[in-house]
This record gives sequence, C-alpha cells and structure tokens, in this order.
Amino acid sequence: MHARVHITLKPGVLDPQGEAVRHALGAIGFNGVNGVRQGKVIDLDLHGIEPAKAEEEVRQMCEKLLANTVIENYTVEIL
Repeated sequence: MHARVHITLKPGVLDPQGEAVRHALGAIGFNGVNGVRQGKVIDLDLHGIEPAKAEEEVRQMCEKLLANTVIENYTVEIL
C-alpha cells in the first residue's frame, strides 16, 4: 500500500521559493503567471499497517514529523 502526502504553505505564509519560480518564469517569457506557491510531495511505501488505519497513521506521521503544522497544511492520499 502506498500513501502520498501533499504539503503546502498555509495562506499568508511568505513563500520565497514560489516567488523565485514566478520571477524566473517571467524572465523566460511566461508572463501570465501572477503567483506561485511551492510545496512538496512525500510518497510512502507502507508495510505492516492495516489499510483501515493507514490514513490515520500517516496523519500522525505528518503531525509529528513530516509537516510543520504551524506554517504548513497537508493532505493524505491512500493509493
């Protein structure tokens, strides 16, 4: 079983990497981009976790380690 975690900055948190990407896109001719928010994707290969409990366990992983919940939001997708 696999799980995919999408982590993004919360609205209102400054995103210097996203701004750098937006600026770079404009520099190479993609002028229609008004904003970029960057994030990360974490793919987990799960073993020995009951499917019914997988999402809850991955959420606990996010709360304890994978995401900085002060400034980041996350979503969990069980694949």
